[in-house]
Amino acid sequence: MNKFYYIFVFYFTAISIVAVFSTIIDKKHSIKKLNRIPENTLIGIALLGGAIPMYITMKLIRHKTLHKKFMLGLPVIILFQITFDILVILYCKNIVY
Repeated sequence: MNKFYYIFVFYFTAISIVAVFSTIIDKKHSIKKLNRIPENTLIGIALLGGAIPMYITMKLIRHKTLHKKFMLGLPVIILFQITFDILVILYCKNIVY
């Protein structure tokens, strides 16, 4: 395994943790009527790589499941990210061999 792989795994783990906690915090703030995390910030976190854990968390805690922006937008982001990840893996595989 090359160094890029470890960086990729570390980054995905970190952004996943940020995505999950920001979703949970936003849900708790919505219940307690506190300041919320802006939707654009949540979408930004998803675009940075947190779409999959954010989508799963939203479904599990039933947060923003009626918002089309999230329930349609996150799967679209996920498809783009999976495509990008496959292309990166194929590109790195060609570099190594």
